[in-house]
Amino acid sequence: MLADLQKGEYGYIARMERYLKHPVEQVWSMLTENDKLAQWFPELRVKDLREGGTMIFDMQNGTFEEMVISDCKELAVLEYEWGEDRVRFELAPDSAAECRLVFLERIKNITDHTPKDLAGWHVCLDVIEAQLDGRALESRKQEWEKWYESYKKLTREILESGSHGPS
Repeated sequence: MLADLQKGEYGYIARMERYLKHPVEQVWSMLTENDKLAQWFPELRVKDLREGGTMIFDMQNGTFEEMVISDCKELAVLEYEWGEDRVRFELAPDSAAECRLVFLERIKNITDHTPKDLAGWHVCLDVIEAQLDGRALESRKQEWEKWYESYKKLTREILESGSHGPS
């Protein structure tokens, strides 16, 4: 299912939700332990896990970008800078599954890069779920290409209509 993308007071908010059949502690470790983080986002790592701490992004050209962690509550919330934007992971126990994972990206401006990021985060969440389930996605690249086309269409519709995307 596509992210829900809505225009807000300060730009746009993309929201994706997953119900995972794994305890909150296991999902949290996928977001915060560098060996597990590398399984779904090898360019990203935690440098200092605390509010005011930092995440590190390997730009793959010999440089690294430090992103400030703006909110960190163990087993519940991790939010950090993502360029001009912010990404936020919210975890909560759930009766239907063991963990509800909500991903939010606060997007200052929709650009040509926005659908690439949204498709990337979509696939990242799928990879987290697959890793926790003990399986792998056949082709991350093919999955990304499929979702990229959908997010390109969604962002175009949002910009043309000024409304919000599907829930």
